[in-house]
Amino acid sequence: MDLLPFTAAHAAAVAGWPTSADEVVRWCGRQEFPLSTRTVTEWQQDADVRAHVLVEDGTVVGYGELWLDDEEDEVELARLIVAPDTRGKGRGRVLVRGLLARAVAAGYRDVFMRVHPDNERALRCYRGAGFMPVDPALAETWNEAQPVGYVWLQGDTETPAGDSQAAPGCSA
Repeated sequence: MDLLPFTAAHAAAVAGWPTSADEVVRWCGRQEFPLSTRTVTEWQQDADVRAHVLVEDGTVVGYGELWLDDEEDEVELARLIVAPDTRGKGRGRVLVRGLLARAVAAGYRDVFMRVHPDNERALRCYRGAGFMPVDPALAETWNEAQPVGYVWLQGDTETPAGDSQAAPGCSA
């Protein structure tokens, strides 16, 4: 599998992956279903967003973004999703580890992600990829400005990201 830069040609496939309005909310916080190709394409206009796709045998099977914050010297992994027909096969863990490796290679040592609190399957996946909950007080502070009480996770930037074995429940 390869982690490649996102292009506008990938937008239609990615926009079609959420299978319900609830999934769109948990994935990207939008109230739009089905999600439009234009919405996914417009996310790329932010200069601090680096979007990637996970490609397996020429087919795009995953999507995720790095939100760079040079002022805070940190990165947030965001809008992670895997094609519905490939879920439960470890693609989410491969995607997360690949994005983490990209962030570390770019010089960032603080890599975070927020997860909708009822997305247990994604939480298992991300923990299996080396992400652990941040200090509860820090999470509480970060959640003050959020629409929901997200679970905040921090990546293990000390462990090599090459292990791509699937973790149970990893289908994000």
